Amino acid sequence: MKKQWMIPLIVFICLYLTSFFIDKNTIGINLQIKNQAPSFNHLFGTDWLGRDMLNRTLKGLQLSMMIGLLTALLSTFLGLVLSLVSSINKMLDKIVTWLIDLFLSLPHLVTLILITFVLGGGLKGVVVGLMLTHWPVITRVLRAELLQLKEMPYVQLSKQLGKPFWWRARHHFLPHLVPQLLVGFTLIFPHAILHEAAITFLGFGLSAEEPAIGIILSESMQYLSAGMWWLAFFPGLLLLMMIIIFQRFANTLKDYFGRDRAYDEHVND
Repeated sequence: MKKQWMIPLIVFICLYLTSFFIDKNTIGINLQIKNQAPSFNHLFGTDWLGRDMLNRTLKGLQLSMMIGLLTALLSTFLGLVLSLVSSINKMLDKIVTWLIDLFLSLPHLVTLILITFVLGGGLKGVVVGLMLTHWPVITRVLRAELLQLKEMPYVQLSKQLGKPFWWRARHHFLPHLVPQLLVGFTLIFPHAILHEAAITFLGFGLSAEEPAIGIILSESMQYLSAGMWWLAFFPGLLLLMMIIIFQRFANTLKDYFGRDRAYDEHVND
């Protein structure tokens, strides 16, 4: 398990630290070296404006990881709050369940695009859109877990002794939900990265000024017919590799905590 932890942690730290070593001039316009194929000087080649594609790709991956991390934290927190609220009484449980079913019944990517578009796109729109489309899965799993916990003898005893709901939530519910929260966070993280790149590629996400992977892939489409294959190949390959690394880690963590059945039913979309 320690080795499984180290690989994504090293990837995350390395991508984060690249921002401190990448010179802004290397991702700026330099028409003297435009449209160069991959070489020792530019491992990923350069684009039509002479920008180094390796540095642009690393910057884009770093931005995607920051958005994925923020989205996963917000979605997990929202899911925890709503699942706890649903366990207060039956009326609140019906409301939360209705919201979960409503969001899960809508096409995921379409809902994400609509929310992002209504909020005007940009970083704010993308983060809010991703958060509002990823909370139902973890909320549903946490709610199912809480339904079982509420019937445990020690929880019922605390209730009979007059302990308030939030005391029981703090001392009985939250410690038991930590594995579920950790698994849910690690599963949402790669999904958020992929969906952010997808809506940005379609033009509904981050602005064109941002060095995002979705922007890089979208811009490269019009140059593929000219033989500039490296503009899309290397950014897409690194994005796919990063998604696979974190997805495999999430699956390993899920199996480690024995949460495979619950999440297999609700996480895949």
